[in-house]
Amino acid sequence: MPDDMAGHKNGFGTSRQGSRADAAPVRAALWRCALLLALSLATAGVFWRWRGAEAAQQYLAGYLVELGLSVDNVLVFMLIFAGFRVPSDLQRRVLSWGVWGAMIMRGGFLLAGFGLIRRFHAILYVFGAFLLLAGIRLIRRRNQTPDFNPSRSAAARFIRRHLPVSDRYHGHRFFVVENGRRLATLLLIVLLVIEATDLVFALDSLPAVIAVTRSTLVAITSNFFAILGLRSLYFVLREYAPRFVALKTGLAVILAFIGATMLLEPWLAIPTSAKLGFIGGTLIVCLMASRKGAKI
Repeated sequence: MPDDMAGHKNGFGTSRQGSRADAAPVRAALWRCALLLALSLATAGVFWRWRGAEAAQQYLAGYLVELGLSVDNVLVFMLIFAGFRVPSDLQRRVLSWGVWGAMIMRGGFLLAGFGLIRRFHAILYVFGAFLLLAGIRLIRRRNQTPDFNPSRSAAARFIRRHLPVSDRYHGHRFFVVENGRRLATLLLIVLLVIEATDLVFALDSLPAVIAVTRSTLVAITSNFFAILGLRSLYFVLREYAPRFVALKTGLAVILAFIGATMLLEPWLAIPTSAKLGFIGGTLIVCLMASRKGAKI
């Protein structure tokens, strides 16, 4: 374990004592996750009535893929917060800004991606190969213990080179004036590192959702509903992350599967219902395996 994470009992920046103290916020986060899930399913019903079963299935498939990627995203956020020793109340502020930044970023990526497809259809095979390799890479790394060291972060070093920075937190402020100089606070560095990390995850997200739908509206809606729950999902996973030992393997299998379907599309058209069944089934199997403490 790196020095910057020393003293954290569970490796995600919270101690067991802190976890018990945060029991009420965790319960509230669970309720928010349940509410957002209900709204997401209701949106699938809207697509069903408005555009038919195919659109609803595409939406659900896209939502489940994005939800799986969001879990992996959140686990990395935990490591970043632990590395920077971000207090819990400031984590909420960073996540709130981060969610809006992620929505804008994903929306822009999806609009650009669908524009590319309309002009260069062959780019679908590039996306498919990218997802297949991403899935294989994730499977190979599934048993590695991830870490994060702010001193080795390329994003943090870049920001420090280009902005005058205060090396401490100043409450909820992103900028502060010291000795007549306007400085970025450490909290702003954390936010920008979070956004840079989400940019990397967006590179997986774009081809993943395009693999299950070619509708811009369906893709953006499924992305937004998955991202809306990021903040609540973070506080749930901060408490329960060690229990989801098999989820990363499931995500790797899903990415490899949808990448392969994109590459095989000219010769083998897999219906959306089959993709949805495979994605949902894989997530259920991995959640059940995680509950029993099994590693896949």
